[in-house]
Amino acid sequence: MGARDRLFVGTYVAIGDSFTEGLNDPYPGEEDRFRGWADRLAEHLAEHDPDLRYANLAVRGKLLRQIVDEQVPTAVGLRPNLVTLCGGGNDMIRPGADPDALAVLFDDAVRKLRATGARVVIFTGFDTRGLRSGHRIRGKAATYNMHLRAIADVRGCEVVDLWALRVFDDPRAWHEDRLHLSPEGHRRMALLVAERLGVPVKGDWREPWPPAETVGWLTLRREDIYWARTYLLPWIGRRATGRSSGDGRGPKRPTPLPL
Repeated sequence: MGARDRLFVGTYVAIGDSFTEGLNDPYPGEEDRFRGWADRLAEHLAEHDPDLRYANLAVRGKLLRQIVDEQVPTAVGLRPNLVTLCGGGNDMIRPGADPDALAVLFDDAVRKLRATGARVVIFTGFDTRGLRSGHRIRGKAATYNMHLRAIADVRGCEVVDLWALRVFDDPRAWHEDRLHLSPEGHRRMALLVAERLGVPVKGDWREPWPPAETVGWLTLRREDIYWARTYLLPWIGRRATGRSSGDGRGPKRPTPLPL
């Protein structure tokens, strides 16, 4: 396969939750319209395929069942050449998550996507070791990741394995909500995925972070309080009332269009 053939994409469809929608990487001057790694990846792809058509069906807050039921059939109908799929993270942070059952759902989604002939890229989850209370779900997350790697092997998918990547351990890779990537985190993620796809890009996701400023204990505690009030308590409130941050939202880019 020549370089030109390998780089051809045609139609790229991104499906998933807030990670793929692009929170919190806003376009300049637009508070609630996010760019994110998938949009950035599409920009890299378009440099090599000017006729690229790109759709992003991801919606924040979606559970894996919702992604499989709502987004996968739409993606199949768009007859994509490339699909990126990430899902299950919102399930894993909820009590009673069953990584084995989630894997069955995920495998069925991948089977349907691969049946279109599309190249499918899937993502493992980040290691939760460094997250507050991350130890509660680390074992389940590791089990789920193991299933995802096995699914990729069986179905012939490519894997972006985030578990062991230490570059994303830096707090500057994350938004202040401690759940979503920062703009710099999304930029590096796009470069990482492009590398997995064999797409030449300018920049390196492994680039060392500049030296960080030393932050005192009192400042850290104030940040914890701010985070709890601004992000944790509203999240608990939504869970308690059965609501989601994605309720009433549609995908930001439902139709494959040129950039």
